[in-house]
Amino acid sequence: MEKELLKKLAGALKDSRPKKEIRIMEVCGTHTTEFFKTGVKDIFPEKVTLIDGPGCPVCVTPNDYLDRAIETGKKYGAIITTFGDMLKVPSSYSSLSAEKSSGMDVRAVYSPMEAVAIAEENPSKEIIFLSVGFETTAPAEAVSVLEAKNRNLKNFSLLPGNKLTPPAVRALLDAGEVNIDGFIIPGHVSSLIGVAPWNFIADEYSRPGVIAGFTAEQLIAATLALLKLAESGKNVVENKYGAAVKQNGNEKAVKIMYGVFETAAANWRGLGLIPESALAIREEYADFDASRKLPVTPPPAREHPGCRCGELLRGLISPTECPLFAGHCVPESPVGPCMVSSEGPCSAYYKYWRK
Repeated sequence: MEKELLKKLAGALKDSRPKKEIRIMEVCGTHTTEFFKTGVKDIFPEKVTLIDGPGCPVCVTPNDYLDRAIETGKKYGAIITTFGDMLKVPSSYSSLSAEKSSGMDVRAVYSPMEAVAIAEENPSKEIIFLSVGFETTAPAEAVSVLEAKNRNLKNFSLLPGNKLTPPAVRALLDAGEVNIDGFIIPGHVSSLIGVAPWNFIADEYSRPGVIAGFTAEQLIAATLALLKLAESGKNVVENKYGAAVKQNGNEKAVKIMYGVFETAAANWRGLGLIPESALAIREEYADFDASRKLPVTPPPAREHPGCRCGELLRGLISPTECPLFAGHCVPESPVGPCMVSSEGPCSAYYKYWRK
């Protein structure tokens, strides 16, 4: 039955004939990967273009964040804990992987609670968790702070780097650099924040949006819905991932998140400073904020010559337009973060769509 449904949906997308050029942007790194991995991108009709957006949290994290993490590890002899994707991301001058090879204690963990456990096991060492991610990971990181406080751990802290996705979409629309006719909206993020935070796309910018799941069937269904809206000129935000996304999202998780964090401005790779787009640790939890607790002065940040990751995250180019792609920049020796992360557009293109 599922195969028949997929075949029917795939046929409908492949045979659709838009009367005009339609450019849609996905704003989720998992969507980026799945569009290519599942082959859905291969059946896009001629007049439909998929644009990659700032949907990869590792990719949008600027070099100065990693510079600070590395400098903190050096100055304070701290144990740096992080999700695995961050290990190979180049900083301005090094990477966590390179520093680990040189003797820094860097550990990949699956959750911030593992970092809390490491702090409890190593009371004489500072333990820092690199809190990089979008809305979906922030509640767990907030819980880790609450748990560390409950256990009276004085040696645990987050280096805050979490970002909020709706402000980035607003910044893209305000910039007006790219013609975007509609958005495939992140399903995971929306399962937390709900549908309402995305309504500005339609209400203020007269664009349609569709919240999508991650299977081939869900991606095709969402794309078909978005094409229908774009062609008809109907500017609304539709939820095509109702199994996971409710109108008001996960209110309990959001309450926990904002109990520890508050919004602040953030620097995004490629997009620059975006107001109200970061999650900063509240003053009452300042003892768990590594940027305040363990001050450092990193060397001036710099970008790597030739890397066009910032332009890619703004939708200005595709990965194959970067002169380093698949030559000097490959997953084994990446120049920029867009090739490192499993959610990065360069990684998705390299693994699934180099043809």
